[in-house]
Amino acid sequence: MRHLSTPRPGAARRLARVLLLLLAAAPAALAQTAPEPRRDQLLNGLRILTLSRPGDSQLLMRLRVHSGAAFDLAGKEGLMALLGDALFDAQTREYVIEELGGRLEVSTGYDAIDITLAGRAQDFDRLLELLRNAVTNPQLTPEAVKALRDARLKALGGVKSSADRADRAAAARLFNVHPYARPAAGTPEAVARVERPDLMLIRERFLNPNNATLVIVGGVEHSRVMRALRQSLGGWRKSDRLVPETFRRPEEPDARTLVVGEPDASGAVEVRLAVRGLPRNDRDRAAAQVLAKLVRQRWLAALPELRERAAVRHEAYRDGGLFILSASARTPAEAAKALESARAVLKALSDAPPAAAELDAARGAYLAALTSHSQGPEGWAASWLDEHSYKTPSVTAAETARAVSALTPAEAQRVAARLFQHTPAAAVAVGDAATLRAELTRLGGVEVFGEAAGQANQPAQSQPATPQQPGLQFKRP
Repeated sequence: MRHLSTPRPGAARRLARVLLLLLAAAPAALAQTAPEPRRDQLLNGLRILTLSRPGDSQLLMRLRVHSGAAFDLAGKEGLMALLGDALFDAQTREYVIEELGGRLEVSTGYDAIDITLAGRAQDFDRLLELLRNAVTNPQLTPEAVKALRDARLKALGGVKSSADRADRAAAARLFNVHPYARPAAGTPEAVARVERPDLMLIRERFLNPNNATLVIVGGVEHSRVMRALRQSLGGWRKSDRLVPETFRRPEEPDARTLVVGEPDASGAVEVRLAVRGLPRNDRDRAAAQVLAKLVRQRWLAALPELRERAAVRHEAYRDGGLFILSASARTPAEAAKALESARAVLKALSDAPPAAAELDAARGAYLAALTSHSQGPEGWAASWLDEHSYKTPSVTAAETARAVSALTPAEAQRVAARLFQHTPAAAVAVGDAATLRAELTRLGGVEVFGEAAGQANQPAQSQPATPQQPGLQFKRP
């Protein structure tokens, strides 16, 4: 395996100075943009975080419901995403954009539903009214539910790319019975099974003020905000009991490389190598993000031909995470080399600390992204909401930057060993099954999906866990 080339002494010194300046400046730059919000709570349990900015003509409102697609009902994945779809109709979205000149977004992940309303501060009352109507009275009539289901089925029904198929197969292979094995947006088969009582049950269980946090940033006085919130959202009925997150731990993934046949692959192959990552509240999470940058550096040093076709990322959720290497190979032979090299990179980082220069480069790349994503009201709101979502002490972006700047090669190796050493990995290749089998067999065991049962060549869908309550998608440990 080739290593990173050694730059000329003068170039190396200049690069080192640039990296040191970036590492030193990042915490200070972030500290200037990390104000502390005022914290309040309504009698119904709704937590309020506000930052009044006199003179600011803009306003950001973000409400987070602290339950997401991980709580989809068994066999009906995509249900929480449908609930998010139900909060605002097309007419409301058009009104916010065209009449108020603002922005309305609803996103559903495994851990939460996020509602974002942004616009002019002078339209605060109208934006708040739209939010109140959405959370207290979502339209779930039979006609509305059918329209929502049809719209999501249309969105999900398009032809999936090989990359999408590879991502789904890797997640299913890695997490098997756990909800993270299934796409948060749902599948056509699962969404087609959703009925109106399912949405009403989910709304009753999770769309409640004591399961939510609201952030408001902009040019509106705090006293006016709180007065309006008590009048508008004070009557939002709280839940008597919140459903805890108690999912059954997934078994170890199959060590064999899963080959998923792709019709008309034309020799191209999507490759994935994934291990379970760290949860959002883990103290090593930032180090894992740096390791993702470092792994990509080493992987591309070994296979520079993948430079524009390879990525490495660490995704952290409430109950765990995903560390995944992905590449688009041009041939089955290149796919085999990519998988072999990926495994070698993970092992090498577990066995020995990285060089100071390559760690500095990885830290610099991560801090640049952190600085970009942490600035302004959007970044502040996300950080404050994460504190409530993941039950972690308030950690500012500046504190994260300082911790990353202090990350030593020995600490990087410790976290790499924790992630990669003696850890079962899920390997997936999507392409022509026959040629892939021939190329990958020399690397170890291979399983061709659907071969034994004669099924269609599609990513395996893990079976939903047996619910403890009717339809709920989790098992008690």
